This record gives sequence, C-alpha cells and structure tokens, in this order.
Amino acid sequence: MMPKQLIPFAFIASIVLIAGSCSVNKAKIDNELSKYFNDGHTDGCFTMLNNANGEITVYNMSLDTSRFSPAETFDILHSLIALQTGSVNNEESIVSWDHTPESDSMCKRDMNIQDAFALNCTRFYQALTKKAEKRIFQTWLDSLSYGNKKIDGVYDSFWLNNTLTISPDEQLGLLKKLYFDQLPFRKSSQQMVRKMMIREDNSAYTLSYKKGSTSNAEHERLEWCLGWVEENKHVYFFVTFLKSKDKNPNKSIVETTKAILSNYGFFYGKK
Repeated sequence: MMPKQLIPFAFIASIVLIAGSCSVNKAKIDNELSKYFNDGHTDGCFTMLNNANGEITVYNMSLDTSRFSPAETFDILHSLIALQTGSVNNEESIVSWDHTPESDSMCKRDMNIQDAFALNCTRFYQALTKKAEKRIFQTWLDSLSYGNKKIDGVYDSFWLNNTLTISPDEQLGLLKKLYFDQLPFRKSSQQMVRKMMIREDNSAYTLSYKKGSTSNAEHERLEWCLGWVEENKHVYFFVTFLKSKDKNPNKSIVETTKAILSNYGFFYGKK
C-alpha cells in the first residue's frame, strides 16, 4: 500500500498552475481607498473580485502584484496538505504541545487543527511540518504554482521568514479555487478549511477570512487579511495587505478590511 504522504506522479503531472492569479489587466482602480492606508507609516493594497460579473477592484496595483511572506495565511494551504496526506485526519484530530515556547498563552496546550487555525498557532503548524518530508511541501508548491515556490533555510518557518513569498493577486486566485472546490485536494478537505475560515455568519451576510502577520528584512510589519464575503447568494473575494514601520497600529488588519467592505456597502444584506 502506498504511504499516505506519497503523491502519485500521474496525479501531480496533471496539475499545472492550479492556483494561478486573477487577471488585473482590466481591473477597476479605486484610489479613494488610500484613506485606509496612508497614515504616514503604512502602505498597503486591497483587491476584490465580484464573482458574479468577474469585476476586479484594486487599490495600489504595485503592491497587489508584488510578493511577500504569506505568514499565517499559509495555514490555508498547510491545512489542506495535512488533511490530504493524513498528518491530521479531521478538524478534531489532536496534536500534542511539545512545550515549545509560545508567545500566545492560548496556544500552550494540546489542540486540534480547527483551534490552531483560528488562533494562528504557529507551533501547531511547525509540528506538522516536521512530520512531513521537505519534498512533500515542495511538490505541492510546485504543482500549485504557489508564489515563488521556495523552501530554503529553516524548514519549519519558510512561510514566515520571507523565503516563500506570494502576491495579493495570487492569493485572490487561490481563494476562488478553494471556494469552488477547484484545488487538487479532496472536496471534503476543501469544505473543512472553508468552514474553519468562517468568522461571522448571520442572516445578512457570511464573512470568512484568514489573517497573518510577520516582518520583512527591513523590519517592517507585514499583515494579511484574505477571504470572502457572501450576501444574497453572491460571493466577493478580497485580499487586504499592509506594510508598516509602525509596530503598534491604531487599527487591526481585520478592522481595516471590514471598514473597506463597509465602505462598499457590505454587511447590510443588500449586495
């Protein structure tokens, strides 16, 4: 019997540029969003895809098509790989805490992937990485054409230390394929990850997202918030990215994202 972590060559050979990116050639540029980013310390971008008509809205095209460390947003792909290869069996599978130092006290315990995903517990995903051979991750990154596809240096931190990088535009393409079960993972795994991304769900809208943060070589803070908002059976995909020298921002990346979405008329059940 083939080990769980082995991926059939024929299967991999059939996957070409799965993640991809969204075309920005005909994007609508909305420079009015500058008020959410230009505070003297922060630069950033926002991109949104209206799935109903394919319209893409972008603020700051330069950053939107530049690559940065995905930080904890890589947990999306990491979770899919773990579920596909059997590193975890389902969202309730427990991974024991090995007493590795954690800055977040909420992460200092045994936990399942659902909790680790919600809390951005790096230790949990580092433990999963150590269970898998490097070639497993490299194969998936190559097959999905995920960003620059690089795994160098410290193996259990490549998604945090600016080795692996991806653009907001590429993240948007990945989100759309995840939403429609178009990634080369089991449908049940994609459904499970989508469920883990839900943050707000009521009669007016459903908001799903994953956030992440790290720093670059210039010691600037990098922050992501990416996901989708659904209203009246319509889905809109979005990615917010911030790059800042300010280590203590007045607003969180989630607050900035929700302010932009509210500016576009979301959260009232009228979109």
